[in-house]
Amino acid sequence: SDGLSADNYGQILVTAGNTNVINLWKVCFNKEESATGGMFHKSHKPWNKIDYVTSLSRHELPVNSVAFSPDGKKIVSGGWDHSLRIWNVADGKKIKTLSGHEDQVTSVSFSPDGKWIVSGSADDTLKVWNISDGDSLLTLSHDDEYDVTSVAFSPDGKRIVSAGGEKQLKLWNSETGEEIKTVQAHEDAVSSVCFSADGKLLVSGGWDAVVNIWDSELGDPILKLDGHSDEINMVAISTDSKLVASASEDKTLKLWSLSTGEQLLTLEGHQEAVTSIAFSRDGNQLAGSTKGEVKIWPLKKP
Repeated sequence: SDGLSADNYGQILVTAGNTNVINLWKVCFNKEESATGGMFHKSHKPWNKIDYVTSLSRHELPVNSVAFSPDGKKIVSGGWDHSLRIWNVADGKKIKTLSGHEDQVTSVSFSPDGKWIVSGSADDTLKVWNISDGDSLLTLSHDDEYDVTSVAFSPDGKRIVSAGGEKQLKLWNSETGEEIKTVQAHEDAVSSVCFSADGKLLVSGGWDAVVNIWDSELGDPILKLDGHSDEINMVAISTDSKLVASASEDKTLKLWSLSTGEQLLTLEGHQEAVTSIAFSRDGNQLAGSTKGEVKIWPLKKP
């Protein structure tokens, strides 16, 4: 699940979960509490200086995935009601509903220019949508009977990566829909995938409790990161392309070096499985969410 997203300034969080309500929160940074003695200090503790802002009008059923547009002015959400909805952040009003999937929407993401949305679904497909008119421009398919679990645009917008329950990652041409490459990525379902900001690498996480780092052309994995004791729900890469974060059913978040694969830190303050994560733009904070709470973890001195 990717039911957590931060705007590009790391000041606003949007959350969604097992309810059909989407909430906006303001992150209130406290420099004294954030200064934990430097990067990766062992005494890391979460701080919850977040203020409720508003709720967006509801989906009919629970929401699986939310994402900010690159300019932070819109949010897209997708959920169990098979639809995507686009929202105006300023007033919380719905701009548009996108319909076309035949099962729940599992993952949503904006293109880097904010003009397109890609969605993944339990109907075995991913769709590319034109935001301006709401049309579905491409429908791309994974193997029958396997959910598309995670989707993302490359930083240049020319490619899309998708992950599926059939243990595969697929790379697509975002304009033509051509399937560029398919790889067997994990020993169990792939739950999450993302590009690094420089477009050179991909990171995937799976139900096999492994994080894999790939070159963005999807050759063999460059690094295999072992350390979690249960399924990985989500992976994220910091905007400086130096850190990987992983969220797991084992109730922890882990930080890894993207370049070496070294495990740098384990964050253990959650009481339930961690389902979603998001870095702040400056990389100084990491947000982690469970079904019932969001924690903000300071990573560096401000």
